[in-house]
Amino acid sequence: MTFASANPAAGPATSERLPVRLALIALACTGLAILVIAPLVVVFAEALRDGWSAALASLGNPDARSAIRLTLTVAAIAVPLNAVFGIAAAWAITKFDFRGKALLITLIDLPFSVSPVVAGLCIVLLFGANSTLGGWLVAQGHPVVFALPGIVLATLFITFPFVARELIPLMIEQGRAEEEAALTLGATGWRTFRTVTLPNIRWALLYGVLLCNARAMGEFGAVAVVSGKIRGQTATMPITIEMLYNEYLSVAAFTLAAVLALLALVTLALKSLLDRQHADQIAAIGQP
Repeated sequence: MTFASANPAAGPATSERLPVRLALIALACTGLAILVIAPLVVVFAEALRDGWSAALASLGNPDARSAIRLTLTVAAIAVPLNAVFGIAAAWAITKFDFRGKALLITLIDLPFSVSPVVAGLCIVLLFGANSTLGGWLVAQGHPVVFALPGIVLATLFITFPFVARELIPLMIEQGRAEEEAALTLGATGWRTFRTVTLPNIRWALLYGVLLCNARAMGEFGAVAVVSGKIRGQTATMPITIEMLYNEYLSVAAFTLAAVLALLALVTLALKSLLDRQHADQIAAIGQP
C-alpha cells in the first residue's frame, strides 16, 4: 500500500528555491567560520607570533612537559578502563533482561546532566583530607585529592558514558541470535564474545574510545576542582593553558593550546573515518 501526498502539487518536502538554499548554506558556513575556524586560526597565529623558535622553546619548559605527560597519563588510564566498563554495561543491557535495567541506563547518562564542577566537588567531599576515607588514605600515604588518583577519578566519571552509549544502540540492532547460536554450538561465553560479539562492534567501540579520549584530554571543570592546580604536578594541559594565560605568557599558553588543538584535529580526522565505517556497519545490519 502506498500513501499519496495530501498536496501532490507541493513536491518533495526537502525541495526549496535556490535563494533559500544559498541563504541556509551561507548561514551555516558563517556560523562555522565564527565558532570553529576563526578560533583555530587565532590559536595558531598567536602561538607562532614570535616565531617557531619561541613556540618550541615554550614547549621545552618543564611545566609544559609535565602538563603534556600528565594529560597523556590520565587518558592512558581512564580510556581503557572506560572501554572495559562500556563493553560490560552494553553487554549486560542488550544481552540480558533484569530488574533495574532502566535505572542502569539512566545512571550511565548521569555525567551528561551533572556539571563537571559538581562532580569534582563530590570527589573532594568523599576523598578529601577532611573526610573519613580521605583522611585515612592521606595517613597511609595515598592521597586522592590534589594527586593523580583524583584526576583519574574525575576523568573517569566525566567520560564513562561515551563507549557505552556508542555500543548499546548497535548491539540492540544486532540482537542476540548470533551469540545464542554460538552458545548452542558449544562455544564458551568468552569465545562467543571474542569471535562473535567483538568483531561486530569493533568500529563502534573504536569510535566510542576516540570520543572518550578526546574528552579525557580536554576536560577542565572537574579536574580543576580535584587537582589543586599544582604547577608541574597536578596541572593538566587545559589547566596549564589557563595558568599561563592569566600570567600574560600568551605565546606559551597559545602554543600549548595549539598542541591540544592538533590533537583535537587528529581526533576529528579519525572520527570521520570511523563514522564512515560505523555507517557501513549499520547499513550491513539493516540489509536482509
